[in-house]
Amino acid sequence: MDIISTPITVMFVIYILAMLLIGWLGYRSTQDLSDYILGGRKLGAFVVALAAGASDMSGWLLMGLPGEVYDTGLSASWIAIGLIIGAYFNWRLVAARLRVYTERSGDALTLPDYFSNRFQDRSNVLRIVSAIVILLFFTLYCASGVVAGARLFESMFGMSYPAALWLGAFCTIAYVFIGGFLAVSWTDTVQASLMFTALVLIPLIVLHQVGGLNEAVTVAQSVQPASVDVLSGVSKVGVISALAWGLGYFGQPHILVRFMAADSVQTIPHARRIGMTWMILCLGGAVAVGFFGIAYFAAHPEQAAGVIANPERVFIEFSMLLFNPWIAGILLAAILAAVMSTLSAQLLVCSSSLTQDIYKTFVRRRASDKELVWFGRSMVLLVALIAIALAWNPESRVLAMVSYAWAGFGAAFGPVVLMSLMWRRMTRNGALAGMIVGAVVVLVWNHFSWFGIYEIIPGFLFGALAIYFVSRMGREPDATVTEVFDQVKTELRAL
Repeated sequence: MDIISTPITVMFVIYILAMLLIGWLGYRSTQDLSDYILGGRKLGAFVVALAAGASDMSGWLLMGLPGEVYDTGLSASWIAIGLIIGAYFNWRLVAARLRVYTERSGDALTLPDYFSNRFQDRSNVLRIVSAIVILLFFTLYCASGVVAGARLFESMFGMSYPAALWLGAFCTIAYVFIGGFLAVSWTDTVQASLMFTALVLIPLIVLHQVGGLNEAVTVAQSVQPASVDVLSGVSKVGVISALAWGLGYFGQPHILVRFMAADSVQTIPHARRIGMTWMILCLGGAVAVGFFGIAYFAAHPEQAAGVIANPERVFIEFSMLLFNPWIAGILLAAILAAVMSTLSAQLLVCSSSLTQDIYKTFVRRRASDKELVWFGRSMVLLVALIAIALAWNPESRVLAMVSYAWAGFGAAFGPVVLMSLMWRRMTRNGALAGMIVGAVVVLVWNHFSWFGIYEIIPGFLFGALAIYFVSRMGREPDATVTEVFDQVKTELRAL
C-alpha cells in the first residue's frame, strides 16, 4: 500500500496540523516581545509543569532509554534516577526563587538578562558571555534535534535523508516562528500528554501479553540473567556519573525559562507536583518498555528482527505490533512530539537570546515591540538554517559535541543560578568566573576523560568554587544589589 494512504501517515499529518493550529493561536495571543519570548508570564501550573517536562525529554525518552534497557537491563536506569532527583531539587530550590527574582530584577526575560540585572552589570559582560554559551551549545543541540526528526521520518516513511531533514525541521520551525513562547508551551503541553499516554499504555499492554510482572521478570532473567541486576556491568564511578546527570537541570535555559513564565510564584508548588508525577511515570514507563521487551521478544522471536537490528526500535516495534494502525499512528507521533518539543524550546531560547541580549541591548535599544518580535522570528529561521546545515551530514563530528552540551550548560550556568538565588555575598566577577571555569573544565575533562568521571561533576564543583573564592576576594556587592536580594528573600518567606 502507498505509504501516503496508511493510517500511521494520516495520524502524523493530523498531529502536525494540530501543532500548526496551536502555533496560529499563539500568534493571535502574542502582543509584544514579552509574550513572544516568555508568554507574558501567564502560564498556569499544568502548562508550566508539562512544558518543562516536554522541553527536557527528547527522543531519548522513547527510543534511547528503552533501547538501552532492552540491550543491557535495569542497570541502564541509573541516569533516569539521577534525572528524577535533579529535577526534583530544581523545582524545590530554583523554580520559585527564579520566578520572583527575574521579575524583581528588571523583569528579566532571558537567563542572560537575569544574570546581568541580578548583579547590575553595566558592562554587559555577563550578558555577552552567557549569550555566547547559549548560542554555541544550543545550535549544536538544535542540530541533533533536526537529525533525530529526520531519522524518524526516514525510518518510518522510507524518505531520503535530505527530504526527511527539511520536512522534520519545517514542522517544528513553523509553529515556533508563528506563535513564539505561547505556541511552544501549549504544544509542549499536548506533546507531554501524548508522551505520557504512550509510555503508560504500552508497558501495560506488553505486561498483559507476557502474562504479568512475575512472568516478565522470570523470562527476562532466564534470557539475560544480568538484566534484573541494577549494578550489572556498572562500576561505582559509573553509578555516580549517571546520577550526576541530575546536576545539569540547574543550568538548562530551556527548562529554567518555564519557571520564569509561571503566572505567579504560588503556581510553582502545584506545577512541581504535576511535573514530578509526569516525569516519574514517563521515565518509569520508558524503562518498563525496554525491560518487558526482553521477555516479550524472547517469547516471540519471529517478531524480534527489528529490535535485534536496532534495540532503540523497541518502542516503535511495540506500537506497530500490538495496536491497531490508527492507534499506532498516535503512539508513534509521541516520538515526533518528544523530538519537536525539545527542538522548539531550544530554537526559541536561541532566538530570545539573540533578540533580547544582543539586538535590543547593543543594536536597537529603542526598537518597537513589533520590530523585536519580527526580529525574533527571523532569528528562529536563522538558527534553524544553521542547525540544518550542521545536520546535513548526520555523521559530522560537530554533532558529537552534543554529548556534553548538557554538562556544559549544567556546569557553566548551574552553580551561577543556584548561588545567585541563595547567596547574598555573590558578586558579578564571581558569577563570570564560575561561568567560564565551569564551561572550560567540562570541555577539557571531556577531552581527556580523566578517571571515567562524567565531566559535569568536576565542572560543577570547580565552577562553584570559582564563584565562592572570586566573590570573597572582591568587594561586597553594592547596597542596591543586596536590597533586591533581601526583598526577594522576604517575599519568598511570606509565601
